[in-house]
Amino acid sequence: MGMDRREFLKAAVLTGALAQTGCRSIAEFQTINESNAADFSPRKGACMAGFRAEPLEKVRIGVIGLGHRGSAAVPRLSNIPNATVVAVADLYEDRVAKQIKVLTDAGKPAPVAFFGNKDEWRKLCESKNVDLVYICTPWLWHTPMAVYAMQCGKHAATEVPAAVTIEQCWQLVDTAETTRRHCMILENCCYGENEMLALMLCRKGVLGELVHGEGAYLHDLRDSLMNEETTGGYQGQWRLEWAKQHTGNPYPTHGLGPICQYMDINRGDRFDYLTSMSTNQFGLSEAAVKKFGKGSRQAKTSYKLGDMNVSVIRTYRGRTIMVQHDTTSPRPYSRINTVSGTKGILADYPLRVALEPDAHEWMDDKALAALKAKYGHPLWSKSGETAKKAGGHGGMDYLMDLRLCHCLKNGLPLDIDVYDTALWSSLVELSEQSALHHSKPEAVPYFTRGGWKTAEPLGIVTV
Repeated sequence: MGMDRREFLKAAVLTGALAQTGCRSIAEFQTINESNAADFSPRKGACMAGFRAEPLEKVRIGVIGLGHRGSAAVPRLSNIPNATVVAVADLYEDRVAKQIKVLTDAGKPAPVAFFGNKDEWRKLCESKNVDLVYICTPWLWHTPMAVYAMQCGKHAATEVPAAVTIEQCWQLVDTAETTRRHCMILENCCYGENEMLALMLCRKGVLGELVHGEGAYLHDLRDSLMNEETTGGYQGQWRLEWAKQHTGNPYPTHGLGPICQYMDINRGDRFDYLTSMSTNQFGLSEAAVKKFGKGSRQAKTSYKLGDMNVSVIRTYRGRTIMVQHDTTSPRPYSRINTVSGTKGILADYPLRVALEPDAHEWMDDKALAALKAKYGHPLWSKSGETAKKAGGHGGMDYLMDLRLCHCLKNGLPLDIDVYDTALWSSLVELSEQSALHHSKPEAVPYFTRGGWKTAEPLGIVTV
């Protein structure tokens, strides 16, 4: 009753598999045969791991959503070599007009404009002159827009999280496999200078065998959440609306994405299960009282999003990852960005490194500077200064766009593929379900359907 087709098929396959193996429980079965579990959701097309699309002479980009993120993306993308913004879409004409002026004032061609109703973005996806649809809208629109873009033959790149339910994660994977189009989550933090230093240390074996990672999104957003759009808040307070209805970790990928790349998740290892716990909600109610008064509607509103969520993931190879989320407490910004191995540890905010044989103490400034000079990522060495001038969170946004467009132009696999996009986003629902059920362990879907065993690890790139 109420079971959708995917759930029915999974149940049918599982029932038969349990009978064949003689297992008495789902947990027992899953520990015996991972390959059977990987087959629960039939592949819609060939595996996308390492997928190479046809090279593009120039990457023609259509941007949907011209608010906080989109308004910064348009001028940044227009300065990427061999890329051009050819279309923009938003509900509001004034936003579209502003971005057209930004481009034309910079001597760029005026993009085609789409605005006026909630379906205009579809016309951008359908345009024959667009190769890549770049999505900067509120969370609930990310999957529908990315799916439609791929169905229209376009590559899709979407802001984080790319999906908010497991079903949406599967929609992205199934559509990418069927259409043979890329789908990338725009996880800019994977391109941060310290994150890419950590990746180099991991790739060069400096930290030894990796054991544990920690990532987070710790960012005091109380003012932005409570404010209206006209005073720096979100359009329609959509992010606050989410906090009224959900708990768990709705924004896991900033801290999680880099850790996954360090550990070759989906490329030699995979998530097995997670458990998650949320505190009660305190910060939003206090912020509402402070801003609007104790008797206000906002102060009397019930918010479900716990101030702090902590999720712990165990991987198939026996590693652990801790992910935190807190946007309603007074604290300095941090993504934690810690990775620990058998030979040492890198911890961020502030950046510290300790290595054997002196791992009982952090390196001094001189030793740390020498380590950074030796192991700084070549992408930052080559394009870091340009990236910093271009802006976007210290340059990492620019490097993300640079790599994306370079790979599309040259027909190369993306650094972040659809399986990463789905997996990192899956924590939105999985963390909530675990937190709502006394931290019950939640099995993580095998989005690669076994492809993680043979997928090539990320290499060290220069552009």
